[in-house]
Amino acid sequence: EFLLTEANGQRSRATATIALGSGIIAPGTVLGRLTASGKYAPSPDTGSDGSETAVAIALYGCDATDADRKIAIITRDAEVKGPVLTFDPSVDDDTKRAAKAAQLAAAGIIVR
Repeated sequence: EFLLTEANGQRSRATATIALGSGIIAPGTVLGRLTASGKYAPSPDTGSDGSETAVAIALYGCDATDADRKIAIITRDAEVKGPVLTFDPSVDDDTKRAAKAAQLAAAGIIVR
């Protein structure tokens, strides 16, 4: 379980579409929002499609290999366990994970 605390009344949660081609999304996957479509995908280290900025975390898992999938996500006002978060494979060292934590903090999600 990655979620430590969230706001009352499920205010921390939203329903989002995980973009086709994102593959297997595990609960706790750090997500970015694609500017063109508004869909979400695992947040890579770099990029220019919007998903490079971490803004949410998958609350549940899904398989978005062959189709878009709707899932619940954490978008704000929450605390999460950093050691159990799942990152895009390009986020492969402590410096990159710290950068993602800072991006999540800007969205109101505090990584502990």
